[in-house]
Amino acid sequence: MSSELNALCRAADGETIETAWGRLVWTASGTVGNSKTMSVGRATIRAGMENPRHRHPNCDEVLHVIAGRLEHIQDDARCILEPGDTVSIPKGVWHQARSLGSEDAQVVICFDSPNRLTEVESSITSGML
Repeated sequence: MSSELNALCRAADGETIETAWGRLVWTASGTVGNSKTMSVGRATIRAGMENPRHRHPNCDEVLHVIAGRLEHIQDDARCILEPGDTVSIPKGVWHQARSLGSEDAQVVICFDSPNRLTEVESSITSGML
C-alpha cells in the first residue's frame, strides 16, 4: 500500500491471486488493510475460461464489466454481460462467469465485507475469489 495515504492502494500494490482461469487483484479489503467495511478488486477471466460455481455466505457482490463479454449464471438464470453492464449478486446466491469470445473479460468486483468468504464445492475459504 502507498505511504502517501493509508487508504490508498496503487494498482501495482494490490493483493494478486493467480488462478487456473485468470487473476484477481484486490485493492481494498481487510487483508490489504485499507477498508474495514468493503472489498474491491479487479478480476480477469481469460478468453474461453470460467471461474468455479461459488457463493459468498457473508456478503453481497456487485460485478461491473469493463472489457470483454461474459455469460453470467446466477442460480439457474443466465445472461450475457458486456462492457458497462453491472450485476448485483445477493449474499448466498450461487453464481459463475464464463468469458466469451477471443478477448479476456475484465471486471471490477465489490463486496459489502472487508473479509469476504467464498464457498466453492462445499468448502469455505476466505478471500479466494
